[in-house]
Amino acid sequence: MEWLRRETPAVTTLLELLIVLALIVLNGLFALSELAIVSSRIPRLKALTSDELHGSRRALALAENPGRFLSAVQIGITLIGVLNGAFSGEAFGDKATMVFTVVGLPDNIARPMGYGLVIVIITYLSVIVGELVPKTLALRNPEKIACAVAPFMTWFAKAALPAVWLLDVSTRLLFRLFGQTQEPASRITDEEIKSVIAEAESAGVLESSEREMISGVMRLADRAVAGLMTPRADVDWIDLDAPEEEIRQKLIETPHSRLPVCRESPDEMIGVLQTRLLLAAILAGKPMNLSEHISRAPILPDTADALDVLKQLRESMVPMALIHDEYGHFVGVVTPADILGAIAGVFKSDQDEGDIYIVERDDGSWLFSGSVPIDEVTDTLGMKLDEQRDYETIAGFFLSIMRRFPRTGEHVEHAGWRFEVVDIDGRRIDKILVARSLSTHRRSAASPAAQTSPRETKDSKPH
Repeated sequence: MEWLRRETPAVTTLLELLIVLALIVLNGLFALSELAIVSSRIPRLKALTSDELHGSRRALALAENPGRFLSAVQIGITLIGVLNGAFSGEAFGDKATMVFTVVGLPDNIARPMGYGLVIVIITYLSVIVGELVPKTLALRNPEKIACAVAPFMTWFAKAALPAVWLLDVSTRLLFRLFGQTQEPASRITDEEIKSVIAEAESAGVLESSEREMISGVMRLADRAVAGLMTPRADVDWIDLDAPEEEIRQKLIETPHSRLPVCRESPDEMIGVLQTRLLLAAILAGKPMNLSEHISRAPILPDTADALDVLKQLRESMVPMALIHDEYGHFVGVVTPADILGAIAGVFKSDQDEGDIYIVERDDGSWLFSGSVPIDEVTDTLGMKLDEQRDYETIAGFFLSIMRRFPRTGEHVEHAGWRFEVVDIDGRRIDKILVARSLSTHRRSAASPAAQTSPRETKDSKPH
């Protein structure tokens, strides 16, 4: 038995060390559980619940109502911290002090150094093993880990129910005193969705073209029809009262298979001519009678929502809508091709030869067509604008700052970018060059003249 007595202090020290390590690991389990549950995405947990993964239902319940769960976690972490501090100091403080005393240090120095060394070591292990490593693991796959720890955390919350209830009620009471609610205002935002999409692209889950199309769908939901339509100036139409020779020439020159038809004025639209049906009748030897081949088309206001327009086009026998403003004036048309272009990008076949849409230049600047929707501009430049605005294109954005029609070469600066008009077609801004601003200070938005710098060039067009 003499060997057992000699080994007892060593065994005791080993048991004490194992207890301290067990408390640190238990603290890590609580930290792991807390971050895994809080970081888990509700839709992903619901999907795991559908797959009947063990623990998924309990994880979903904890994630949807985290109040009591967080109280239970806080109780566990606090108790472990108190126990670990008291036990480790009692178990190892005197031993460390004795080591420093043996090497010749006086007691008034050996004791603080001994206890200090124990605190440093325990704190280091608690931070690494009890916090950083578990939380890093939780962030890697929060949903799966949440499902794994949910049964234990549910049991612990029930075991500590009285203390959990007290903490949960106290927390709710403080929120009410400050006029706040525990429920988040929104569980997910557009920025979070974009961040997830960007992360999926960088991880190789999504191709760049897929990300661009998803971004296009998100932009589409926020657009009015004015940001999708082909404006009146670019629309080919037929005047039903025009001479037959003029109508024939228009039909020969137009690349479109459907044309709006009016009487005398474009503001008096009566429908849409389907040229394919007219051509079939002519080839069959019948006289050219436009009225027989005119179909009714939906008439929509220019403030209509893009998704409402899409619904109208799906339900219409003619895939074209005529857009009018609040005064009844015809302002443009919208087709499924316009919707697809907003999602997938403009097709080259829809542009005139030599036209540009969005071009990145070698010096890092961008050349935009004036008709590019402003939300595509902001996505390209990483720029933010007010949600409440009365323009849909980059040309409209330029005019809203300038507050008058510009001359070629004039520019404005906004959000660190310099917007310069490089081409004007009649009374329409055709091309805008955007480059990083070289200004070192912001110019006053109250003085448009201070933001513009007109310069005449040999390419300037007269107005």
